Amino acid sequence: MSRFKDYTPHGVIPATLSAFNPDYGFDWSETRRHLAFVAAVDGVTAITVNGHASEVHACTLDDQTKMMDEAADEVGAQLPLICGVYADGSHIAANIARMADAHGASALLCFPPGAMGMGGIRHRPEMGTAHIKMIADATDLPMIVFQYSNELAYPLDTLVQICEDVPSVKAIKDWSPPQLHERHIKTLHGLSRPVNVLSTNSAWLMSSLVMGADGLLSGAGSVIADLQVALFRAVEAKDLELAQELADRIFHTTQVFYCDPFGDMHNRMKEALVLLGRLEGPAVVRPPLMKLTDTEVATIAEALSLARLKRDGADRIGLSTLAAE
Repeated sequence: MSRFKDYTPHGVIPATLSAFNPDYGFDWSETRRHLAFVAAVDGVTAITVNGHASEVHACTLDDQTKMMDEAADEVGAQLPLICGVYADGSHIAANIARMADAHGASALLCFPPGAMGMGGIRHRPEMGTAHIKMIADATDLPMIVFQYSNELAYPLDTLVQICEDVPSVKAIKDWSPPQLHERHIKTLHGLSRPVNVLSTNSAWLMSSLVMGADGLLSGAGSVIADLQVALFRAVEAKDLELAQELADRIFHTTQVFYCDPFGDMHNRMKEALVLLGRLEGPAVVRPPLMKLTDTEVATIAEALSLARLKRDGADRIGLSTLAAE
């Protein structure tokens, strides 16, 4: 059973990382230390596990189940846990959803199957609808639909149909480019049963929040959750000056996290946590991801310094009372 009943995803939701040993097995002690640190950030509204940031593509179902158990034991009584549902087969996704429900999840983050990227989701939108419905039939947990920015993106008409036909869909995690992102916000907010839009556009987060996003769900939150909370609050308070100051600090981190090659984004975040002393090194990733070069790690270190990040969190110097609350 879920620990937080009738949960609606909103606010600042970090997607957490996984710590591995040199043999690629989980380092559960360090993983739990990371979970506890992120969950302790004032203003964080939930924690996501088994997402892209935790290298779910390289995790077995046993790994994902163990992650749910460890996270539930460490922070599950403190905050809602959102479990990623990542699978090419809809029946497999439904089994993951049942697992998440049984192991303490309060919501699901539903990835589109990679198989739908071969032209299917555009020409056979019923594939996307069937996938989400099969997950919904497996559990009554609230669902977040992951809206990609590439060939795996649901067409807007399909996205609306999913939201209208599946009452357990409470939000989308939107990775769309700016104009489409704003259209999603206005369209989904205007439904007879409004659906929240969570931004995952961390590289232009301030703009996304100003458009009216209801929160954010982001791997960058594994490193900069406190800056994200401060920015979210500043936008809510319409404090443009503070929001711009915070966005300028966040810029330094997102420029290195999300540069090419894009697939290394979570490697870089893990290196950042090691540099900050929030994870014990080395920063091990599971293949086919590869260890970063010393030159790139040095670039990350410089960005952390420019953003004024420290072991215990962001340096508060220059922030208003609102950001520090």
